[in-house]
Amino acid sequence: MKLAVYSCRTDERPLFEKYAAQYQIRLALTSEAPSLENASLTEGCQAVCVITTAVPPEIIDIWHSYGVKVISTRTVGYEHVDYKYAASLGIAVSNVSYTPHTVAEYTVMAILMVIRRMKTILIRYIGQDYSLDNIRGRELCHMTVGVVGTGRIGEAVVENLSGFGCKILANNLVEKESVKKLATYTDMDTIWNECDLITFHVPATADTWHMVNADTLSRMKDGVILINMARGSLIDTTALIEALENHKVAAAALDVLEDESHIYYKDFKYTPVAHHEMAILNSMPNVLLTPHTAFFTDEAVSDMIEYSMTSCLATVRGDKNPFQIN
Repeated sequence: MKLAVYSCRTDERPLFEKYAAQYQIRLALTSEAPSLENASLTEGCQAVCVITTAVPPEIIDIWHSYGVKVISTRTVGYEHVDYKYAASLGIAVSNVSYTPHTVAEYTVMAILMVIRRMKTILIRYIGQDYSLDNIRGRELCHMTVGVVGTGRIGEAVVENLSGFGCKILANNLVEKESVKKLATYTDMDTIWNECDLITFHVPATADTWHMVNADTLSRMKDGVILINMARGSLIDTTALIEALENHKVAAAALDVLEDESHIYYKDFKYTPVAHHEMAILNSMPNVLLTPHTAFFTDEAVSDMIEYSMTSCLATVRGDKNPFQIN
């Protein structure tokens, strides 16, 4: 099998080469994102590997003409690939999974940083301001925490939080017995009404789009803290900003944002960033923003690359692809 790899970062190349040798896969690597101009990279390839860049029908058409049988995004999210159109051409689309601990540990780090006001403490320390004004924090053990979504990552978050002694409420379409040992499942109305802090671990779907909005924010406790390590589309950013400005929301930690795809993973040191909501949120001392890096560990990146390559290999060989989504 020959695999075309787009958006290949320098840190990924050794891993692609390692697993290519292990699974006897030939590679065509580029650091460029997929485009009409470089679609010919897939000539002679049976599979394509991408990351979080748009793959629209016009690119899929060219790949199809070259005989591509499977498109794998080496990410959990797959909304950037037009998988329905690909399916209409007989092209499989797959995503990957990775160790849940990478995002789960990052989530707990973000929670602790927010409730202990670490953004303000760190910025002030750089400026040699060591005063105690406005940096008094809260203890997690006295809080009620809502975990929305208890898949692999959400369950790992519950496990991590259980050691802090906080009360944990959970919500998921399917209740898991393993989670019930550590948390109490409840409906979303109870999550909104009773939780001091809510962390989100659900995928981007039509049902989860803007699940945090002006209405649901109004039903939350005054001074609620919101944590989003999942997908930017879960939160209506405009409504969140208003809730932060009127102090309904006390603080937030966001590893993801709406309309982040043209910004994150790029260097804008000397260029204006065309994202007004991001600028507003970044200016707030009680909002911690990180550039979609909760997943970014040695273990997770290795998993993403290996699973992407083996899922492509499975499809090309005619075997069952456990990661296929269309």
